[in-house]
Amino acid sequence: MLRKLLFLTAALVAAAGLVFWLLTMPRPLDESVLAGTEPGDPVRGERMYFAGGCASCHASPEAEGVEGELGGGLVLTTDFGAFVAPNISPHPQDGIGDWSEMDFANAMLRGISPEGNHYYPAYPYTSYARMEVQDVRDIFAYLKSLPPVEGRADSHKIAFPFTLRRGIGLWKRLYLSAEPVVTFPEGTPENVLRGRYLVEGPGHCGECHTPRNFIGGLKLGQWLEGGPAAEGEGRVPGITPDEDGIGFWSEGDIAYFLESGFTPDFDSVGGAMVAVQKNMARLPAEDRESIAAYLKAIGQ
Repeated sequence: MLRKLLFLTAALVAAAGLVFWLLTMPRPLDESVLAGTEPGDPVRGERMYFAGGCASCHASPEAEGVEGELGGGLVLTTDFGAFVAPNISPHPQDGIGDWSEMDFANAMLRGISPEGNHYYPAYPYTSYARMEVQDVRDIFAYLKSLPPVEGRADSHKIAFPFTLRRGIGLWKRLYLSAEPVVTFPEGTPENVLRGRYLVEGPGHCGECHTPRNFIGGLKLGQWLEGGPAAEGEGRVPGITPDEDGIGFWSEGDIAYFLESGFTPDFDSVGGAMVAVQKNMARLPAEDRESIAAYLKAIGQ
């Protein structure tokens, strides 16, 4: 009887382990995903690069200018540990110079490294998952045109159990989706839809402006309502079109803020938003206007 019980227990443990292994497997893109898209265009990619604010995290701390030298090194201190932004310059050893387009697409859209490991969601791939493959190809082409930077960034400083990346596969099943957060009815103006794409996708605005639960997932029911800063100090304001957000701002106020850094009540941008605003200022005016139109349309 004891032997049977031990055998059954071992079988159950093995079955549970197999289920966990299957559920947490990285799920890369199909190789055909690049079919039907054009080769990456660095000119278009520069626009998406600024929409995504890549330099805000990946520029070397000592680098100047919004392009920056993408050697990484920025430390994001969170409740889960300290995450260090890596080198994404085209350096063949220290950066992403030897990556293929599929490597980059999997990193952006699925949060998977070229080695087939899960990336930590401090890298906002849960937002980038909503991006078009063409835009991803274009960003990659632009990154490849930038100067290579020597030197690898430091490793993350994370304690057990967060060191077990495999478990992120379960987290992704809850929070990784290409579906838009806000659903609009048929006939919604194109500029609002363009704004949704920029805010929910490359702009990854919700990553900071939406509160998170205890396992780090965004509370989509409180989309863009603000919350504690991920770094643990201060509060990120809400940007919803109501009195708790930016309800008194007009579309023109929002677009002008993104261009100039000045608010309608004669204040100026501060904190981590400074780098974001500098990136947004590099976008065409119609993109900033589309973001403004989306932020005023949500919740209506």
